[in-house]
Amino acid sequence: MHLGCRVERESCELRGGSLCRGRPGCRCGARRVGSGRVVARGSHRPWIQTGAVRRVSFVLEVFDAPINCKVAVPGSKSIANRALVCAALAGGGGSVTNVPDGDDSAAMVLGLRALGVDVVGVGDGEFRFDSALDMHSTRFVRVDAGLAGTTSRFLSALVALRAGATIIDGGAALRGRPMADLHDALTALGARVNPIATAGHLPVEVSAGAVRGGEIEIPGGVSSQFATALALIAPYLRGGLKLVVAGERVSDSYLEMTVEVMRDFGVDAAINDSAKGRVLTVPEGRYVARHYAVEPDASSASYPMALAAVCGGSVTIPNLTADSLQGDVAFADILEAMGCRVERGPTSMSVHRDPGHPLHGIDIDMVDVSDLVPTVAVVSVFAAEGSRIRGVGFIRAKESDRLGDLSRELSKTGASVVETEDGLIIQPTVLRGAHLETHHDHRLAMSFGVLAGRIAGISIDDPSVVSKSWPGFWSVREHMRTAGR
Repeated sequence: MHLGCRVERESCELRGGSLCRGRPGCRCGARRVGSGRVVARGSHRPWIQTGAVRRVSFVLEVFDAPINCKVAVPGSKSIANRALVCAALAGGGGSVTNVPDGDDSAAMVLGLRALGVDVVGVGDGEFRFDSALDMHSTRFVRVDAGLAGTTSRFLSALVALRAGATIIDGGAALRGRPMADLHDALTALGARVNPIATAGHLPVEVSAGAVRGGEIEIPGGVSSQFATALALIAPYLRGGLKLVVAGERVSDSYLEMTVEVMRDFGVDAAINDSAKGRVLTVPEGRYVARHYAVEPDASSASYPMALAAVCGGSVTIPNLTADSLQGDVAFADILEAMGCRVERGPTSMSVHRDPGHPLHGIDIDMVDVSDLVPTVAVVSVFAAEGSRIRGVGFIRAKESDRLGDLSRELSKTGASVVETEDGLIIQPTVLRGAHLETHHDHRLAMSFGVLAGRIAGISIDDPSVVSKSWPGFWSVREHMRTAGR
């Protein structure tokens, strides 16, 4: 179902009500996939034979012809979650459009609703904000972020503006992810932060306490989401905030994205380098309600682009351009360095590879584009020369151990993959089919979908894990597989 319908239904279920089947305007029997078609419920999952079963073995079909198609990818979940927080603080009169239909976005919308923000889904990924977060509310709230890291971290900071206590929790995998740097920073700003089970992890109880602005320092070596979470609430802190991201830094491009989204909502945030580290300066102020359109997701676009690189042919991504806010748009540059031809137009981006031209190996530091590591690794196993991926030791603490798990799974296909302290070394070998575990990681699952474009006999478990970011991915992949025939 569309995100708006799904959020309405889940919200209704959380309140103990009945499902909304049959209500006027409800589309819970349909789902929009990346091609823009509206298809019958369940048909976006061609790998399920009977019923919606999460743990299944899904045999991936090989591509037997070069690709030739356009692929509309979902909106950026990274941009969407930043914009949703800004809109929730700005209050009535604004909206966010092209919000992606994925679990992470649904978790954010449901979390904001649990906090009392009046967010109305009006269809096709658009959400209207009829009220702002009530910071004076003393109501106790519990928010379940599911498996959404951005939601849990952004909302942990957001609820530090509320007078009442809020418990932020999530699934078992999310409880295992690090939160200590964010919790320590919120405490330093005067918020009350009380871990319920394990320090530095969810669940955690947060309230405003004597929260204020000022200057603080936060380590940058684990996740840029901590700094983003603090920056997003900074206009509402007395005196604003000067935030120094110190030491080793990861995913810097996401901090720049945060600043641009904040500026779009009327806050004059700035980011600069200093001897201490990266400095985010945010003045005290208020976000301005506006109608904000989320651009296509560059991370999601990497999968159809990679399929064109691996299988040969051409793919065009509409509405994704070189001036994107997202650092992951650099995937096109990576493919270009590996031997593909890239066209960067004013309204689209295209990747081409003649099947007769080999892919080249690459030596690359991916510290700022770490979500692309599984995709680049998969493309690299088809290169004529060896490749090295560096600077990404921190991705072991993502949805999965994205270095160890990726290395072990690719090795099952005969790939020569050596895990290093901060990355992977990949050498060309003869590849074969195998059953691969997704480790509950949407990015591993979609990357294995790319791998299987050229290797027969690949199967995976848990294909529905892609619902975290792109529920329609398998339908789009099948469309790509048949479009070139």
